[in-house]
Amino acid sequence: MSLHVDLDTDRELHVRMLVAIGLLVVLPFAFVYTFLFLSNTVGIALLEWANGRPYHGEFYVDPVLLTLVVLGGLVVQYWYGPRAVLGSVGARSVSADDYPELHAAVTRVSVQLDHPRPSVAVIDTDVPNAFAVAGGSTGRGNGNDGAGTVVVTTGLLELLDDAELEATVAHELAHLTNRDANLMTVAWLLPTITYYLAIAAFYVLYGLYRVLGSGFGAGGSSGDGDDARGLLVAIVVITVCAVLTLTVSAMFWAASILLYRVLSRHREYAADRAAATITGSPASLATALEKIDGTMPELPDRDLRKLDGGAEALYLAPLEERAFGSKELVSTDIFPDTHPPTAERIDRLRALERGDG
Repeated sequence: MSLHVDLDTDRELHVRMLVAIGLLVVLPFAFVYTFLFLSNTVGIALLEWANGRPYHGEFYVDPVLLTLVVLGGLVVQYWYGPRAVLGSVGARSVSADDYPELHAAVTRVSVQLDHPRPSVAVIDTDVPNAFAVAGGSTGRGNGNDGAGTVVVTTGLLELLDDAELEATVAHELAHLTNRDANLMTVAWLLPTITYYLAIAAFYVLYGLYRVLGSGFGAGGSSGDGDDARGLLVAIVVITVCAVLTLTVSAMFWAASILLYRVLSRHREYAADRAAATITGSPASLATALEKIDGTMPELPDRDLRKLDGGAEALYLAPLEERAFGSKELVSTDIFPDTHPPTAERIDRLRALERGDG
């Protein structure tokens, strides 16, 4: 039997997803053409200054080739991104013999949703949490390839009772059914690329000025003017290119990560409501969130860091919401939280239980 969750909630989520898809396609083109513009202005000016003569021509990117590269990158991320996420957090595939109750819950909810049964994976950690990724089969045949993977932690399995576990599984399967799990994985491509470009540019600057600070080139100061000018040109060109790369990459990282996190917040409301409809018990998910929220602040910071690093927006409950401060995780002073406030989610679920929603 197939269940249909609240259509108004789904419609709003789908509108947001369509807008996000448009931005996911537009931002990489904007990123490349921003660099192209800088190359044809600042870059050509540098060339003319370095060579001491005018430069006739301009840099050019074939739009067709760029389109193929951008779309190809998104396709690669769609297929291989989930597996990378699973590997980054140490998720291991488990069979029904290993975790019969978990597999039974996944099977029941999959039948209710008329969704192919996903693979099941577990992370060995005391942190109670769960997430789902589209695709990303871990290769042991415990689910249907391409149907997604539901991941739970051993800490969650120890903390929740059967009804709460099923509500949690329903929440994660709702992400797969709504297909926002697909989008969340693909959405991480551009911020990942821009992050590493910014880091590379920073280390180029850092390395250059470490070398200069050590007195490199001082012995050549008595040489001819051409050598001195060549060294100056190299320093200026490297510095300008690195600064521009760092600045542009940081700007587009901020834009893409902001989009990613705003989308991730709304999808949690939709999945909460869907889980309440699927299980018929909003209180079960509310209680699960209360237990997780009460346990998270008591956990060592190092355990949270193991689950961080790009996957934080995928979890059932936020990693940031804890009683201690850590500079290791993505700052929420600059960007919106990855999740809505847990207390607000619980209030909405309680209202559904009373029949107010």
